[in-house]
Amino acid sequence: MSVDLTTRYGGLVFPSPIVVSACPLVAHEQTRLAMERAGAGAVVLPSLYEEQVLIWYDRDGVKLSAEERRILEIAKNLQVEPCCADADAYLAMVQRASEQMTIPVIASLNGYTASNWVDFAGELQRAGADGIELNIHHPPPMVYSNPREIEDSVVEAVAKIDAAISIPLFVKLQCEYTSISHLARRLQSGTQGLVLFGQAPSIDICLDRLSLKPSWDLTQPGSIVHALGTLLEVHSYCPAIPLAASGGIGTPIDVIRALLSGADVAMVASALYREGPDVIRTLIDGLVLYMERHRWTSLADLRDHRPLQFRSEEHREIYLRALATRFGLAHTQPGERTLHGDGWGHLQ
Repeated sequence: MSVDLTTRYGGLVFPSPIVVSACPLVAHEQTRLAMERAGAGAVVLPSLYEEQVLIWYDRDGVKLSAEERRILEIAKNLQVEPCCADADAYLAMVQRASEQMTIPVIASLNGYTASNWVDFAGELQRAGADGIELNIHHPPPMVYSNPREIEDSVVEAVAKIDAAISIPLFVKLQCEYTSISHLARRLQSGTQGLVLFGQAPSIDICLDRLSLKPSWDLTQPGSIVHALGTLLEVHSYCPAIPLAASGGIGTPIDVIRALLSGADVAMVASALYREGPDVIRTLIDGLVLYMERHRWTSLADLRDHRPLQFRSEEHREIYLRALATRFGLAHTQPGERTLHGDGWGHLQ
């Protein structure tokens, strides 16, 4: 039985739902090509950081605000090692990757604020990026008076980038928000997809130099299970937004769980460090075997069997209509057919 793994994510078409998450491995040309050969549906390039864009603007004669200068000073103290030396090198990497690869190439912007640095997204589009992933970290608590202001800054940044580009924009959220589902609804008009969740570096203290030392730890296979409940909630509450599951996907079972929970794609990074690019083929083969066992021929069949629960018949009907519209199943002509589904939200 033939299984079609073609995936649509925020307007982009991927040959498989396995997406390589932003990590230093993707900066290496031969590694990127090996990931594509192994079956990756898309790759997200390593992040370009806010301070690198601010330096690029500063060298170009753009006047920086006092807050932007402060961000540059904080970056010096944290000493985060970027994959690209500067913004020009990053643009060159985007152009090279987009020219070489047949799968979508997504650039990544990483920062704290919604200031004018996000306009650099337009430069990334001109360099050939098929999409942009925005990763906004929480600022220090003293910068904002309440959690609502933090969410407002995310919505503002998304609106600015969305106005500057015509390619899809994906937002990578951290898990520390009051309500991810309600924030997703606020972002719905400006983003073409959400990544749940972004991983922040752990911070250690160098006792000899008395300085901060950020470090990235690999996530353990299976730890995606901790995000499944949120994926289900966000998807059922806001089915119009495509979702990417991120963090702790290392086995085919992790991929299957993520897709059944509402994700359109599963993002991998730590598994690539442990097993190399061939782990992508392992994930795909396991997914195909599972689908063949259930006699599903496409990911649409898998989506139709997601185990969703609804508090009311009205909520279930809203979900069915939103999902049908998103995948082009809705009829708007006179005599529109009625959408049917069972108690779990499975389209029939």
